[in-house]
Amino acid sequence: MTYEPMMVPAPRPNRTLRTVLLVVGALLALCCVVGTCVGLWLYRSVKESVEPVRVAATAYLDDVRAGNYASAYGRLCDRVRDTMTQEDFARIQSAQLTISSYEITGVNVNNYNGRVTGTVQVEAVQAATGARFTQGVALVKEDGDWRVCQ
Repeated sequence: MTYEPMMVPAPRPNRTLRTVLLVVGALLALCCVVGTCVGLWLYRSVKESVEPVRVAATAYLDDVRAGNYASAYGRLCDRVRDTMTQEDFARIQSAQLTISSYEITGVNVNNYNGRVTGTVQVEAVQAATGARFTQGVALVKEDGDWRVCQ
């Protein structure tokens, strides 16, 4: 009689490390997707709140630069229009040095106790002297529209 060894099944390979790495990889991929979506949403919401302020300031500055003081006066807030007539505004603006070009370098929007305000930083060049200067343009939201309120 010959001795026949007993057949023992081969040990199952330990796949714990592979399982852990797959789970960690899947969670990392999920975090990247969620992070990208949140970042895109945040970017769009900030842009949607800042862009109307930029557009209102640009329209006002374009009107002043072109000498269209009646239209620029219409873009002022109620508080400024209550204290200054359109003729006074046109006289003051025409007496100042004109700007040849400008660039909006920053836009900030604030909501403080329900009062929404904005500030636009403008770097401008005077036409006569070529001097560069930086000025802040304050805006407020009145009846759904952004108005310059300096």
